[in-house]
Amino acid sequence: MSKLALIMAVLASLVLSACSSEEHQDIKLWMNEVTKDMRGRVPPLPEIKPFPIVSYEAGELMDPFNSAKIEPDKKPESSGGGAKPDLNRFREPLESYPLDSLKMIGLIQKGRMINAIIMADKKVYTVKIGNYMGQNFGIITEITQSEIKLREQVQDASGDWVERASSLQLQEQEAQK
Repeated sequence: MSKLALIMAVLASLVLSACSSEEHQDIKLWMNEVTKDMRGRVPPLPEIKPFPIVSYEAGELMDPFNSAKIEPDKKPESSGGGAKPDLNRFREPLESYPLDSLKMIGLIQKGRMINAIIMADKKVYTVKIGNYMGQNFGIITEITQSEIKLREQVQDASGDWVERASSLQLQEQEAQK
């Protein structure tokens, strides 16, 4: 029985090898015919231009990688430019509101003294010259019939204190029904 199995195995391999050699022959011929005129063309690499050599002579120049170049020296708290506001003084109620959230809604005048009426969070406050309001240490310098003028103290990018002028305009009241 082993002779018969051997003969069958040899015969099967011959049949398979005969089929594989002729299989896809038409596809192989077509591929050869189509690609016979095709030749790949790769463009040449661009010419590399040499850069001139420049020597670096630091001499007395500042080192560009020095940490002082990246992080400027911090100024001591006491030497900041401009007049520093008194950070230890008692804060008034209107200093907890941003200036743009406050509304001037009226005036009260007693003799020559004028007080302004301010509304913040549906609460009413009266202020006079010298009071503080807003979150930038704003001190009231003048009250007129139409506005309150303030002098605010803010820190700039370098940490110096600078003064700027601001004002709060009188708001027109909506007609009540």
